[in-house]
Amino acid sequence: MEVISRIWTGDPDPSRVSTSYVERNNLTMRMHMRRFTRLTNAFSKKLENLKAAVALHFAHYNLCRIQSSLRITPAMAAGIADGVWGVESLLPGIVGSALA
Repeated sequence: MEVISRIWTGDPDPSRVSTSYVERNNLTMRMHMRRFTRLTNAFSKKLENLKAAVALHFAHYNLCRIQSSLRITPAMAAGIADGVWGVESLLPGIVGSALA
């Protein structure tokens, strides 16, 4: 495996900088994905499978799941989506064939 270091620069607003958002995101991922809980045997044998699981989690979280504090999905709050996506929209062709 290779690590690529990059320098990021910018001028963030200090009043809006907070690690709380990242830590909340990490906790949500750990609580919803068995792969990230401690002392687990549900691990990904391939990096490709781990990447797919994380991508699916975040797509579902942002597009399909209504947040209780927002009362809409995060994608709708950001203006990216017009409505709540169903799992059928997220995984076209897979969900329908699995249920048939």
